[in-house]
Amino acid sequence: MEKIKESQLIINPDGTIYHLKLKPEDIAETILLVGDPGRVKQISKHFDKIELRATNREIMTHTGRFRGERLTVISTGIGPDNMDIVINELDALANIDFKNRRIREDKKSLNLIRIGTSGTIQPDIPVDTFGIAEYGMGLDNIPSFYKADESVFVREIEKEFVKQSGWPQDLPHPYVIRGDDELFNLLSEGMITGITLTAPGFYGAQGRELRIPPKYPGLNEAIAKFSMNGLRLINYEMETSALYFLGRMLGHKVMTVCAVIANRAREEYTRNPQKTINELIVNVLDRVTG
Repeated sequence: MEKIKESQLIINPDGTIYHLKLKPEDIAETILLVGDPGRVKQISKHFDKIELRATNREIMTHTGRFRGERLTVISTGIGPDNMDIVINELDALANIDFKNRRIREDKKSLNLIRIGTSGTIQPDIPVDTFGIAEYGMGLDNIPSFYKADESVFVREIEKEFVKQSGWPQDLPHPYVIRGDDELFNLLSEGMITGITLTAPGFYGAQGRELRIPPKYPGLNEAIAKFSMNGLRLINYEMETSALYFLGRMLGHKVMTVCAVIANRAREEYTRNPQKTINELIVNVLDRVTG
């Protein structure tokens, strides 16, 4: 097996990987992913012990113990492009020998659980509830740059969504990937289940209008009407599809749970987002260490 070149796998002089500024021993096998660096502390304050604190740019990492279980929480920043960096580097920490720059024969499968915030496009889903992404649907183009395994895509849902929504041909083609069944069963009780839609932006890509009008102003309404065998799109956010694609391609277990803090159909926003997010955090910590 050839060595991975220095320009491909960048290792800092202190032995840490380029963006995350972490060494292989710094991460646990269960990793909680959040967008906001401030949410790292919101989670780790529940830990019994924090073993490691690291930060670089928008990426903050805490590794510690909760009820005896070793956990890592790390902020990815916003968007699928940031998720591309974080997931690839986490996999490198787990599955590449930094000393000889070769892929390990015995590969680890990480538990990668995103705890996020989202807005629903369904009028019947209240704010301050929790949604879990049985499937992730991406409007980003991350998979286009990889030699992808066709088996990770759920093409029948993609085709039906394009058909029902009248999806414009000049927009990125949606792709659908299923999350991990084991993590879904562990986390889903009491949550709203369905498809989480990942947009590559917060404003125009999600149909918001400030000074530039959206090209397809009725798109959210068309998206909300999609239904297939009881599945529907429950919420918008900006990271899940990249997490599901990269995680599945690299052999990791992936799942996203989100607090619904906005209802786009009813133009409502939660009055206390931090309370709702903290309730979700406690919920996830209880279940991953139960």
